[in-house]
Amino acid sequence: MPHMMQLTVINNSSVSEFILMGLTDQPELQLPLFILFLVNYTATVMGNLSLMNLICLNSNLHTPMYLFIFNLSFIDFCYSLVFTPKMLMSFLLEKNIISFRGCMSQLFFFLFFVNSESYVLTAMAYDRYVAICQPLLYNVVMSPKICFLLVFGTYMMGLVSALFHTGFMIRLRFCDSNIINHYMCDIFPLLRLSCSNTYVNEHVHSIVVGTAIILCCLIIFISYAMILFNIIHISSGKGWSKALGTCGSHIITVCLFYVTGMLAYVKPSSAETVGQGKIFSVFYTFLVPMLNPLIYSLRNKDVKLAVKKTWKRLTS
Repeated sequence: MPHMMQLTVINNSSVSEFILMGLTDQPELQLPLFILFLVNYTATVMGNLSLMNLICLNSNLHTPMYLFIFNLSFIDFCYSLVFTPKMLMSFLLEKNIISFRGCMSQLFFFLFFVNSESYVLTAMAYDRYVAICQPLLYNVVMSPKICFLLVFGTYMMGLVSALFHTGFMIRLRFCDSNIINHYMCDIFPLLRLSCSNTYVNEHVHSIVVGTAIILCCLIIFISYAMILFNIIHISSGKGWSKALGTCGSHIITVCLFYVTGMLAYVKPSSAETVGQGKIFSVFYTFLVPMLNPLIYSLRNKDVKLAVKKTWKRLTS
């Protein structure tokens, strides 16, 4: 945080605050959308907190796979907390104002958690590869020390990426317009407002995001290619079912995360595509964090068993 505050101080923009336009400016939609996103936020918070508590309370879930699921839920909980309360205010207030520092802080924490999630999903793919392709070495390869390093690494990579983007954003000048065509402070809407040359920012964004996507997708693809090769050589139907059941939830989560993310963050070239990106980002920022706990609960026998045990413990 001291580093971020130092960057904020040296910014010489004449704009000291921004106005978030929100999702829509149509008055008749404000209340229905407020209720819809309040329900979504409540489900996201309750779902992810419940899954985290469930993993903590049940010793049979104290395994590497559930360590990563715990961190996935923690990240989803945190990054929905970064922008959802402010977005809900946009449905109730005539002007949803956010300070320059508040905007840069929101951008930083959103990027930190989103990037961390992509690396957690990558670590989970590697974990599934080891579990299926090297089951006898699983406890050695995925030792507590290795798991700690993988989790620590995901947050460090997320931190570095967020610092890069936010640091380059703070160096820009914002002169006249302060109305952000979005419900949160995001990279492309802010770049469109700047009166500085954004060439460097756009290239930094392309390099950092492109490298992260290629690296993560490559590791996930190789992991699942090896898993598929291993499954083909499994003769029993039970082995097939177990292997697919182990990977099914993760595949759904990865597809949801990357497909909706790419729809939201393909570089906008006009105001119209910025608006489309805002709509697509709703799926990326609201739907994915809400669905992840459901995906890992409804499709997972261990979690279902842990729910039953916890329920019996609470009611006995």
